[in-house]
Amino acid sequence: AFRTCDIADSEQVNDTVAAILKDYKHIDALVNCAGIAYRGLLTDMPDATWHHLLATDLDSVFYLQRAVLPGMISRGHGAIVNVSSMWGEVGASCEAAYSAAKAGVIGLTKATAKEVGPSGIRVNCVAPGVIDTDMVQVLGPEVLHDLAEQTPLGRLGTPQDIANAVAFLASEKASFITGQVLTVDGAFVG
Repeated sequence: AFRTCDIADSEQVNDTVAAILKDYKHIDALVNCAGIAYRGLLTDMPDATWHHLLATDLDSVFYLQRAVLPGMISRGHGAIVNVSSMWGEVGASCEAAYSAAKAGVIGLTKATAKEVGPSGIRVNCVAPGVIDTDMVQVLGPEVLHDLAEQTPLGRLGTPQDIANAVAFLASEKASFITGQVLTVDGAFVG
């Protein structure tokens, strides 16, 4: 069964997690992978756009972690995988808000991992590079071709590349990995 909610609204997140727990009794893994972007100069960004982007890309990670952690802690088991971005590590011109939010996801990941590690919970992060998704398709074919050429592996990443990394970090194969950022970017040099 699927549930939908506005992940930028803490009450909706809490209600949705409560409904999931009612049906399934516990949550083994949480993957936070929502994200929106804003391309443009920081000086041109309206306040409302800034707040909406941070609420979607960063606040939601906090809300969802906070909602699922009590159950994971009481069971002494669980995995959280947050999806950031390579721009959260190095920043991107004309994507200051996105870069700031994704850097916040990295900081939240590392801090939460230290906080809940003693309870048996692992918290890690995947930082995708340029991935062939709807969000990057707006850049156009020429830019995407140039980005693929700037990637030593000679291609853009795929959603499956990211899913494989997330699945690994959420699995017991990663049972001694926590507080880490796995960059999946084909060694992008842009």
